[in-house]
Amino acid sequence: MSDAFAKDSSIILSRRKPVTTQAEGMGGRLQMRLTVVKELKVGPYKFKNVPTYLYKDEYNVTAYPRTGGLIGNDLLRRFNLILNYPKREIHLLPNTHYADIFDYAYTGMAIYFLEDKIWIEDVIAGSPADKAGCKIGDEVIGVGKNFSHDIQQYKTLLQTLNERIELIVKRNDQLQLLVLKPKSIL
Repeated sequence: MSDAFAKDSSIILSRRKPVTTQAEGMGGRLQMRLTVVKELKVGPYKFKNVPTYLYKDEYNVTAYPRTGGLIGNDLLRRFNLILNYPKREIHLLPNTHYADIFDYAYTGMAIYFLEDKIWIEDVIAGSPADKAGCKIGDEVIGVGKNFSHDIQQYKTLLQTLNERIELIVKRNDQLQLLVLKPKSIL
């Protein structure tokens, strides 16, 4: 959601301090802040403590003040969605993911699958990843005892809150064991 909307509304608790992160979309990579919206309603459905990205909407993508933000995949995956274009209707039906918990883990790093390898492509200064010694350009070999080379499995394992997670990386042709402790954004 745009910083302007967050500032004008009381949707985010003032005592909550957002953490810096990076997100990527059609416009490329953008530095954002990650925090939690205390309550969000989508039609008749209500969600509490929804993770959200705050960003400076320099190009007014969200068309603020007409709209306040964009609904992302983590919310929409919880519904079967039907768009009736002729009648200009949207129908939402909760699916098996409706009650899934949200991801509140913050590592401060981004990993990507490029050229058949998994790479650390971003590390935020002062983040848990930075404190663990992660560096941009490290090749991720394994997370915990998982050496599957499956980026989705690695991302899931990195969502484990407040636990020490062993990360095996290759840096300068040397294997290194790093210990990362994701923190909660709640």
